[in-house]
Amino acid sequence: MQHDDPRNGESTHRSSKKPKISSQFITESDIRDEFSHHHPRVARINNGSFGSCPGSVLAAQRHWQLQFLRQPDAFYFNSLRDGITASRKIIKDLINADHVDEVSLVDNATTAAAIVLQRIGRSFAEGKFQKNDTVLMLHCAYEAVKKSIQAYVTRAGGSVIEVRLPFPVNSEVEIISELKKSIDEGKSNGRRIRLAIIDHITSMPSVVIPVKELVRICRAEGIEQVFVDAAHAIGSVKVDVKEVGADFYVSNLHKWFFCPPSVAFLYCNKSTTSSDLHHPVVSHEYGNGLPIESAWTGTRDYSSQLVVPAVLEFVNRFEGGIEGIMKRNHDQVVKMGKMLAESWGTNLGSPPEMSAAMIMVGLPSRLCLNSEKDALKLRSHLRDCYEVEVPIFHQVPKDGEEGVRDKDGFITGYVRISHQVYNTLEDYEKLRDAINQLVEDGKTCKMLFKE
Repeated sequence: MQHDDPRNGESTHRSSKKPKISSQFITESDIRDEFSHHHPRVARINNGSFGSCPGSVLAAQRHWQLQFLRQPDAFYFNSLRDGITASRKIIKDLINADHVDEVSLVDNATTAAAIVLQRIGRSFAEGKFQKNDTVLMLHCAYEAVKKSIQAYVTRAGGSVIEVRLPFPVNSEVEIISELKKSIDEGKSNGRRIRLAIIDHITSMPSVVIPVKELVRICRAEGIEQVFVDAAHAIGSVKVDVKEVGADFYVSNLHKWFFCPPSVAFLYCNKSTTSSDLHHPVVSHEYGNGLPIESAWTGTRDYSSQLVVPAVLEFVNRFEGGIEGIMKRNHDQVVKMGKMLAESWGTNLGSPPEMSAAMIMVGLPSRLCLNSEKDALKLRSHLRDCYEVEVPIFHQVPKDGEEGVRDKDGFITGYVRISHQVYNTLEDYEKLRDAINQLVEDGKTCKMLFKE
């Protein structure tokens, strides 16, 4: 039995309490020092894509890397498993899981999706599920998740139902209504929805989803399993897996929780998880339970999984700890979003309460952003000419809907701005002024292609 294996981290006593938050809080000067390795001239307002790692955590990572390089055998036999278990215990407490063996550390949310979806795919291939039974997901799910469904589910005979996420969105009610419609579609003609994949925070466009309510609806509608893709969650919103109530929940630790890339946790509810859940990379640990399989997938750098204690020390230097950081980032990203929208005469893509540490801000219609190609070109232009790094989203108008307007036309493009502790007002002013300069100069996305 996998729960009996001591490498899962089970013990007869409770894990130690979280370290106390420091009484001497980190200063702005300390923060600048921690992130002094960032490019000094770039307005880096895209923490959501790759995250950020402070210098003190990078030092801890280097310590682990040197341990391995000095004496690999001693590291493997004496340090690696205990170090990963210590990290898993911290995550267990942070997310309010019942057991440490419900927590596995994997490379990223994409790996976690493969773990869950290959299991669903096997059930189709082995005839446990009927052909054309379905998987439900949001239409704006991360592209790698869509590809995993294609690789594991549809090729084995399953079908897919996509829930249309309204955007710009005005309330949670709009999302709940779309989910219910899609469930009805998925259950038509006698089909069964075998798995629902729900984002906690969508990537592009970025919106905080009412995940607890959506999971509750899925349960009430008889959907067998629910997988929450929360790649952006831990460190930007409260994560309580028991409150959420899903079977599987994944979140990257390198996006908003300050780990170096790349590492994520995958929570699997013990009461609904069977032993046929496996890491896609098969090692000699196959069959010993997912946490142990994930802790050894062959010789590689495991340091990102080992620095979680150092990350906890870092976040507890802030007033309020991780909760204080989350509030600070949310308040600031909303403030900066409103400043940009006011300057550009546009709108926010969602109410402030439906954002975390990222928010969508409409771009002036005079930029004439009419395609994904335009969005990529404008993003590159901002990077190369203004030293501003920010993702850009092309909003495709729905048939029969006019969309949101500014004074000159329909808004078809949005920037996704992030706020992390290292960001300053000047970062957002740099973006504001760059867009205003382009508009004042009469530049459109079409013109940028000719430059």
